[in-house]
Amino acid sequence: MKARFRFFRRVEPNSLGFQLLSRSILIMAGLFILIGVFQYFTMQKFLYDKKEWGIQNQISSVSPEIWIRWKEDSSWEKDDVDAIKSLQNNVVTIAFIEKNGNISDLYVDPNYHLQVPRLSKQEYREIFETGKMADGYKIIRDEKSNVQMVIFQLVDPADAEKGIVQATVDLTETLALQMNLLTIIVIGSLIALIVGMLTFRPVLQRTMVPLSNMVNTVERIHSENLDERLPNKQGPVEVDRLAVAFNGMLKRIETSFALEKEIQEQMRRFIADASHELRTPLTSIHGFLEVLLEGGADKPDQLQIALESMYSESERLNKLVGDLLSLARMERSPDVHMTPGNLGELIRQMEPQLQMIAGARRIRFDLIDDPAIAIDPDKMKQVILNLFQNAVQYTDPSKGDIRIGLEKSTGEIRFSVQDNGIGIKEIQVPHLFERFYRGEPSRARKYGGAGLGLAITQSIVELHGGRIEVESREGEGTLFRVCLPVT
Repeated sequence: MKARFRFFRRVEPNSLGFQLLSRSILIMAGLFILIGVFQYFTMQKFLYDKKEWGIQNQISSVSPEIWIRWKEDSSWEKDDVDAIKSLQNNVVTIAFIEKNGNISDLYVDPNYHLQVPRLSKQEYREIFETGKMADGYKIIRDEKSNVQMVIFQLVDPADAEKGIVQATVDLTETLALQMNLLTIIVIGSLIALIVGMLTFRPVLQRTMVPLSNMVNTVERIHSENLDERLPNKQGPVEVDRLAVAFNGMLKRIETSFALEKEIQEQMRRFIADASHELRTPLTSIHGFLEVLLEGGADKPDQLQIALESMYSESERLNKLVGDLLSLARMERSPDVHMTPGNLGELIRQMEPQLQMIAGARRIRFDLIDDPAIAIDPDKMKQVILNLFQNAVQYTDPSKGDIRIGLEKSTGEIRFSVQDNGIGIKEIQVPHLFERFYRGEPSRARKYGGAGLGLAITQSIVELHGGRIEVESREGEGTLFRVCLPVT
């Protein structure tokens, strides 16, 4: 049953193997027909030309005076003229045409029952003028489809006017020979076609094996997994190229699926973290409002504490929403206005603001006169503030020491913010730039922030064509370094 099913699959009309086989057979049949037709007409022309050449040679071998004597005396004994005997054996009629148009039938085969062919006077006149016909002969068909060849030869006796010897050849046997040859060609073509089909089909099936294997592999990939790949070396160059291209496509699809899965997972975490971060200040505000509604508004101390707490939480909520909107804008349509700028000068302009944020902490500036680089001043101020505020949050208010450095390296400018704060665990460093990431939520909550500042900073730096690096040891401090290319 399996073998029968495979057989029907092989001969399925819509299959590539069946179409290749059928079209190949059609092409072969067409070629055989063309060869047969060409051979038929070529052989016909060859036979006609050969017969014409032989008859004309026989006519030319007879002396012109003999033709005149034969015309004038039809009872003249011609048996001693071998050339005439040979000619009579090959033709059915012999006639002599004079220049004035008179026609004399010299010989008619006793078994010939057709009318002796006659041409028009104009055609005979052209032969007298040119010495021959265009083809040297003329094929005549009568109403009963009898085919005759009429051959002409101009003779020029010494003591008489020119004349035309006309010989008629019955082509019945010649046409029969042609038909036999055509039949042989047709039968031979059919045999060759059948043999070719029987020979070509196994060869074609063997040639189609790599493609069939590819189809089976693709079906397994479709039904099972995307990890399987097609062999790159299967034989035919075209199939190998298709396999390489298909494997590349599978790799891209697999990468796209993995990326989509990762994006979906990140989005799920993002929504969960964002909901949590938004819920926390809202819950706090809601709780203080309940306290005030239950009578706390009548108590000045409780009212003051509640208002200050709600104000602090609203500021935190406002910053969180602003950070989320900034991230969304940068991902959807990054809006960066790059202009030639001096990063050292930008930091010096921000020095009063940074001193105010630092409070009692010590700030050291180690800046160089850097060359002009392409930056967005507003976005770069946000990077500086985010990194500086991060250093302020994680350093002691009175013993904190923050260094802001700017140095030039090969092909880039390096801006760094280093502190002597609590540091970061080594296991947490790779996750610092993830949204809402907090190594220890309780400690992160103590120092503030929702875990979006560094994600925003990294996005801005990457929009500038740069990169951000971090070095940290727990209990010893942290160093953030921003590397921007020099234009």
